[in-house]
Amino acid sequence: MLSKKQKLRLAGAFAALFVLALAVGCTGFFQNPVLSSLAIGPASPTIETGSTDNTVQMTVTGTNNDGSVAENPSVAWTITPSSVATVSSSGLVTSVSTGTATVTATSNQNASISATATVTVTVGCITSISLDPTSGAVSSNDGTTVSITATAVTCNGSADVTDVATWTSSNTSLATVSAGVVSGVAGLTSGGTVTVTASVGSVTSDAATISVSP
Repeated sequence: MLSKKQKLRLAGAFAALFVLALAVGCTGFFQNPVLSSLAIGPASPTIETGSTDNTVQMTVTGTNNDGSVAENPSVAWTITPSSVATVSSSGLVTSVSTGTATVTATSNQNASISATATVTVTVGCITSISLDPTSGAVSSNDGTTVSITATAVTCNGSADVTDVATWTSSNTSLATVSAGVVSGVAGLTSGGTVTVTASVGSVTSDAATISVSP
């Protein structure tokens, strides 16, 4: 016959076994958080050709399925095209030539989880930027556009920066500009004039004047 003390010990042992079995049997119990997404920073970096200001250190952060932050997620870095820039195993991007490249961080834990950012490579040591032509006309209805070339004067000569410059239209309700191509906004009922500029870093070109008609 068990004593009362022995019965209590036996009941305690059974209770502990029950809790342990429940913990083992419950899916996800004591399970570590699982990586669900990645994010790359900086979002849209710009670097230069040459030997100065020609690199950018990319960083990556992760989010787990429970909403917590993934500390130092293990990722593999790639970049395309490598003719524009290269990336090291630690995420250091180095310029090769002017253009844009897509850098990707892919989780080593789950290859289906990745994040991307666009890196722009411009020429370095720019002293001025000129546009050609500096005037033109576009039409909203017939689709007439104007293509403008941006040329930078640098310490090492001239360079075409049309594709990597930041283009600005003074009135985007009349005309927009992308990579030097100025287009009238569809559906215009009246026209006007816009000025277009190209900039790289802190250097901005003189303006080109574009007439816009419906």
